[in-house]
Amino acid sequence: MAGALLLATLGASAHAEVIRFEVLQKSPAYDGRQFGDVGTYEKVTARATFVLDPTDPRNAVIADLDKAPRDAEGRVQATADVVLLRPSDPTRGNGTLLVDVPNRGRKIGQQLFDDAAKPNSLDTGDAGNGFLERQGYTVAWIGWQADLPTKPGELGLKSPVLAGITGPVREELIFDDDKNPGKATLQWPLADPLKLAVTVRQRWNDDRQTPPDMSVRATGAQTIEIQRPAKGYDAGALYEVTYTAKDPTVLGLAFAATRDIAAFLRRDGSAENPLALNGKPSVQHAIGFGISQSGRFLRDFLHLGFNEDLEGRMVFDGLMPHVAGGRRTAVNVRFGLPNRNARHPQDPGWQVDAFPFTYATLTDPLSGRRDGLLLRCRLNATCPVIMQTDSEIEWWSSRASLVVTDLAGNQLDLPPDVRMYMLTGTPHFSEPGESMRHRDTMALPVNPMHNGAVMRALLTDMQTWITTGKQPPSSRVPMRGQGTLVDASRAVPTNIPGLPYAGIHGLASYIDSATVPPRELGHYPVFVPLADADGISIAGIRQLAVAVPRATYTGWNPRAEGYGPSALYPLYGAAVPFAATRAQRDDNHDPRLSLQERYPSDADYVGAVQTEADRLVAERLLLPEDAKRAVDLAREDKLSQLH
Repeated sequence: MAGALLLATLGASAHAEVIRFEVLQKSPAYDGRQFGDVGTYEKVTARATFVLDPTDPRNAVIADLDKAPRDAEGRVQATADVVLLRPSDPTRGNGTLLVDVPNRGRKIGQQLFDDAAKPNSLDTGDAGNGFLERQGYTVAWIGWQADLPTKPGELGLKSPVLAGITGPVREELIFDDDKNPGKATLQWPLADPLKLAVTVRQRWNDDRQTPPDMSVRATGAQTIEIQRPAKGYDAGALYEVTYTAKDPTVLGLAFAATRDIAAFLRRDGSAENPLALNGKPSVQHAIGFGISQSGRFLRDFLHLGFNEDLEGRMVFDGLMPHVAGGRRTAVNVRFGLPNRNARHPQDPGWQVDAFPFTYATLTDPLSGRRDGLLLRCRLNATCPVIMQTDSEIEWWSSRASLVVTDLAGNQLDLPPDVRMYMLTGTPHFSEPGESMRHRDTMALPVNPMHNGAVMRALLTDMQTWITTGKQPPSSRVPMRGQGTLVDASRAVPTNIPGLPYAGIHGLASYIDSATVPPRELGHYPVFVPLADADGISIAGIRQLAVAVPRATYTGWNPRAEGYGPSALYPLYGAAVPFAATRAQRDDNHDPRLSLQERYPSDADYVGAVQTEADRLVAERLLLPEDAKRAVDLAREDKLSQLH
């Protein structure tokens, strides 16, 4: 019933601590498009109010929860935006709830699994290839960021504000342009504009400078202007703004929102739950999935023990953090910066880069702490099975090696209920259908590879794992013991024309975060993937365009001259095409075989793609429908995405 408001106030017998679930609107999804045997889908827009008992040990880990305002019963209350996508006939679904944790408030999982063109594709009616829908998934998006407003296309969380509290904040800015003054919006309101300060560095490890012609001023409660220095710093210079902020929000309620609302949707059989059918939940299993920021959120969710619901049961049977690397989030801290990231990937002092990095429990030699991402859930048997997937750039800028090494740099085998896959030769995230292009800010052509096909296969493997117990494919990552995870100084050939390699990569430090700026107290060893003679990393899953290449595809791309060339450009990889003929490669002194030498005819190229596709299908790393599509693209000379 489109446009209707259904207000449900849950009684004492209702599950968990969701006290009110308001259905704001119901409408047919995708204009009534049919998805095979599953049929049509329905979109539900809702709002969930939940309460927390600050004395419950499962909530006590939330920073500042004890300082939040309470209701008459001594509970802390918050409200989250919720969007559901469900089969119109729940009996035709596959019984699995896929919670796609929003990325900066946006619904982006369908860009990966459905090859939808843009974020929030449900809102625009773009179901792409309809993979999730044809498989019968019920999908939920639950707002978790209390620093985001509720607005169309952006799901947020209304969380308590600690009025009157102040504290120091550090933010980084890179403008990548020559506009002066530079303008920016701060994460938090200014308590005292007179304490606003700025420094500048050309490189992240340079000393902070305050040129006499540089200044900063407040233009609003959370907006500033920086008068940039006239000389000495290019468009990629790093500006560090420090200020005293006020009125922090209790950001850590994000984890409880995801826990309690996901548990309600999965477990509650009452009429108040839109996913209930005849007094029972219509889903029997749940997978938590998140991309980038939301993938890091899931690693924190697990680490802080939130996969145990308030009745001691598992929330998610499986977790799939995607492109998270060895990082977590800046959520469960006062004046955290969940919507920010280190502007220089080499900066080791950011809030998201902190021990523990991996799933196994280790002792940190720098802090003396003993911890691991699975430590808490092991104590109460609520650990999900885990499938972490990373593009190659996470191994260069997000310290992914720390997931598979101990803190001395030795090989560390993953626990048996964890799989990890590197998607070789791919950037952090590309939209479907992109092609190689050039950007002024990057030294090399931009890598266009999209990971949809591999991720569809791995989601299918996860679904099989949690419903039947059948083990998924073994991990595919660089490893120290196999010689494919190495020191950056020798990782990539330096004799390939057009592929300048200087060993730039992200570092990892133990820091004193109580000081602003943070003080480095020690370092953890970080390694990167070893490349073959073509400059393509050896380990990981090579999707077909990378396995049967027409170019070198990397997970790293340096900043261009004039844009801070000593650093990697965040999130992007590079593509450097092979020479067409032997003569051309000889003229360029290119050690890589030419296309002519690799594939004497078009038929040879297509045949090589078919052979590799058959292998990936057999290994359950590619679905037959995606294999066929890739071979068709190879015949059309579109698989490589170079033009």
